[in-house]
Amino acid sequence: MTRPVDRIHFAAAQTPAAQQALAVLTKRYGQHPADDAEVVVTLGGDGQMLETLHAHLDSGRPIYGMNRGSVGLLLNTYREDALPARLAAAEQVVLHPLRMQATCRDDSVTEALSINEVSLLRETRQIAKIQITVDTTVRLPELACDGVLVATPAGSTAYNLSAHGPIVPLGSDVLALTPISAFRPRRWRGALLPHACRIRFDVLEAEKRPVAAVADSTEIRAVRSVLVHEDRTVALPLLFDPELNLRERILKEQFES
Repeated sequence: MTRPVDRIHFAAAQTPAAQQALAVLTKRYGQHPADDAEVVVTLGGDGQMLETLHAHLDSGRPIYGMNRGSVGLLLNTYREDALPARLAAAEQVVLHPLRMQATCRDDSVTEALSINEVSLLRETRQIAKIQITVDTTVRLPELACDGVLVATPAGSTAYNLSAHGPIVPLGSDVLALTPISAFRPRRWRGALLPHACRIRFDVLEAEKRPVAAVADSTEIRAVRSVLVHEDRTVALPLLFDPELNLRERILKEQFES
């Protein structure tokens, strides 16, 4: 954008800090309907950003987040002044979600989009056993684990990082494949995959060892197989202040204890 932005739609989390910011900013800059806005400004933390992205999946409208939550690695600093000029000067990064197709033991099929990750998780005390195929090659005949996930670059600092997966810089065109508490093979720590890969998970002994599949807020239980790929037909533009320096923030995150 090369000119100050006039039509802004604000979305906010229900926390006191986010609601207070919403009241101040809408009084100062107005509140345009989402379908008439040039930019959506979301106020809150990472969860609020995720919710806003899902709400605008098909609009192509850029999202600019300001941190009124806790961590907010992908959010801009909250400031009330000169917001239209900040939006005009912001740099754009395009995210692409993962598309999950989960087939259950009863042969029902569910599709869902995930901006952060698709994860498979054991449902009972029994350890899960999962076969992993990348494109047409079985790469891991049997992973005995609590679960496994595929994370986008945007999601690599979320659940993936908690599971000791790698942080993936935005725009790197790779996906993180990360085990969750792997028992066998014990030394396998996951893999970085080209973004165009298609990953298939087959649940072994599915009735004895039930597994759920989760794509952001969509959870499917008793799955038999799960297909995951990046969907480049869906583009999610995010705006960042130039001084945010995502490269430095991502590097810093990897060296913090």
